[in-house]
Amino acid sequence: MNKIEGSLLILDDDRDVLLSAELFLKNHFQRVFTAEKPTNVIPLIHEHDIDVVLLDMNFRIGENSGEEGIHWLSRIKAEYPAVEVITMTAYGDIDLAVKSMKYGAAEFVTKPWDNNKLLSTVQSVLQLRISRREIAKLRQTRSFLNKPKKEESTEIQGRSKEVRQVRELVKKVASTEANVLILGENGSGKDVVARMLHEASSRANEPFIIVDCGAITETLFESEMFGAVKGAYTDLNYDKKGRFEMANGGTLFLDEIGNLTPAMQSKLLTALQNRKILPVGGSKEVPVDIRLISATNMPLARMVENHEFRTDLLYRINTVEVNVPALRHRPEDIIPLINHFIEHYAKKYQRGTKWLNEKAMDQLIDYEWPGNVRELQHAVERAVILNENAALTAENILPNAKRTKQRTLSSAKKEYNLENMERRLIVEALEACHGNMTKTAKELGITRTALYRRIDKYDLS
Repeated sequence: MNKIEGSLLILDDDRDVLLSAELFLKNHFQRVFTAEKPTNVIPLIHEHDIDVVLLDMNFRIGENSGEEGIHWLSRIKAEYPAVEVITMTAYGDIDLAVKSMKYGAAEFVTKPWDNNKLLSTVQSVLQLRISRREIAKLRQTRSFLNKPKKEESTEIQGRSKEVRQVRELVKKVASTEANVLILGENGSGKDVVARMLHEASSRANEPFIIVDCGAITETLFESEMFGAVKGAYTDLNYDKKGRFEMANGGTLFLDEIGNLTPAMQSKLLTALQNRKILPVGGSKEVPVDIRLISATNMPLARMVENHEFRTDLLYRINTVEVNVPALRHRPEDIIPLINHFIEHYAKKYQRGTKWLNEKAMDQLIDYEWPGNVRELQHAVERAVILNENAALTAENILPNAKRTKQRTLSSAKKEYNLENMERRLIVEALEACHGNMTKTAKELGITRTALYRRIDKYDLS
């Protein structure tokens, strides 16, 4: 017979009671310890990591008030509140048993006991102990998942009009349950905007689960997202929770959603429509309650036109769109951002006070920052670590800044070529409109047909 995992301590001054309980319970539980004196209870709980204590209420001959039992019950719950206690009383002491539960006992048994009743009581109280421990771990995990890393900024930085508009839109949308699609280039801060939405929502104290859709293969998609039951595949000897279930009650952030294959898109759409998931190998659907935030740097509208992304899924995920501007489109934010990260990393790496040389400002503003805020952040971190001088130059932050500027100027000479200028203008318009062909054509002042013709001409598809 497989014994139940758990550690019990029986405390009674009657040796016959101790022996009887020990012999019976050892047949059913892996670890059973006994003690005659209550003064040993605290050290024994500590030494053996006790889950459940069976505590007699009277330890002296002729004593039947139960006060000694109440005293030790109070001590146990004060020093080990997670340990469950079952009090043991005589048939005539029911009032005392009820009183013990007011002081924290989980249950009581009467002496002499019925073995089946004793076993049932101990099993249920042990299960209560296990359940409470799992809930505590879950709360701790949720707190950890929801807590931003120290290096994470929880608000998009900048004072430009574009950034103010993003912050204002986040403020309006965060308190709703609307699905949000965040659009923007790599490194522009889409993940920061997602975190802002979560932290300003009513789900802020619940999990914030991030899924990098570009890192999940099609074969693993279902088990990663929806979980799997024990035995669903080789070596899975436990029920595995998927990202949807991890995010239950909180926010699910699907980063780089444009990387999903059509098959993965179909499965995701079904889960979002039904608000239920079916774990791999399972037969019963699990309801989930999540707030969905998605992000991508890909032109989803164009992908829909090319039948690379499902129209119905796009409608499902973008109740509200938030466009995060590229850093080159808000140059007034470059210097404030650099100063922000200089202060942050100087403090983190204990480099003393550092600042940006004024002569460096124009050169750093002229740089296009193709990697956006992420590139700027890493460049400043590297400069703070490697340079001993208090004043940081443009060369400290961007060792190739001069060559970059020269390369920009030399390439500008070629822009007198009309075809090159037209091609570049179309590319910039497509990026600014995130691939929306109707909007791009309108911005360029041409028809959609004319735009498609030029896209084919310059091989921009």
